[in-house]
Amino acid sequence: MGMTDQHILLQLKQMPDDLKQEVLDFIGYLLMKHNLTQEGKHKPTFGSAKGKYSMKADFDEPLEV
Repeated sequence: MGMTDQHILLQLKQMPDDLKQEVLDFIGYLLMKHNLTQEGKHKPTFGSAKGKYSMKADFDEPLEV
């Protein structure tokens, strides 16, 4: 654990529980804002692309040659 991590934890230990909850909420906000998860990548949710793509009615018709 680096010096910065230790400093953060030391300050966090001094906070009352309601402020600790605010810190936790803010951490969640930052992770979402920067599209990060614990693995470092954004995981799309099922159906999140709904309505972003469309197909023409004749998409399965033979192509013209």
